[in-house]
Amino acid sequence: MKDFRYFLTKCRYVIFGRKQEIVNNFFRRGVIIGKRCLIYSNILTSDSYLIEIKDDVVISTYVRFVTHDYSVKKVIHDKANLFGRIVIGSNRFIGEGSILMYGVELANNIIVAAGSVVTHSFSESNIIIGGNPAKKIGDWDGFKEKSLGKALNVRNCKDIIKEHPDLLVKR
Repeated sequence: MKDFRYFLTKCRYVIFGRKQEIVNNFFRRGVIIGKRCLIYSNILTSDSYLIEIKDDVVISTYVRFVTHDYSVKKVIHDKANLFGRIVIGSNRFIGEGSILMYGVELANNIIVAAGSVVTHSFSESNIIIGGNPAKKIGDWDGFKEKSLGKALNVRNCKDIIKEHPDLLVKR
């Protein structure tokens, strides 16, 4: 727990885009992590060696990785767990509050919508998945077209929104 508190104090450096490797180095205790990843969740589990994250991945806040399932003990009394690797391809975004289940592999170039429960693998690239259980809900081209006029850079965002409140997304 002490180590995670240290991580939280260092997390502010990531928010401002500096010293990104501080966060990644904390999670390298068992998790395989590629280059240029931004991790805003505690992704450590008792089976961290079963998690692999490739390059250029962003993991938002409150994302959970489930690497094993003890429930099988209730139906197979001489066994205790089901285990599975979780492999995250390159150039991915995992939205806030998502859950990735054991055995899931995600191809490159996938966006996981916030609050999704990913219960099976996706081999198709350039897609957006979401829901419970997660399914394909769109592709990158459609998302780009829909978001192009609304997307903002983080710098000066507050000032831009004050001047142009019409840029805020409405659902």
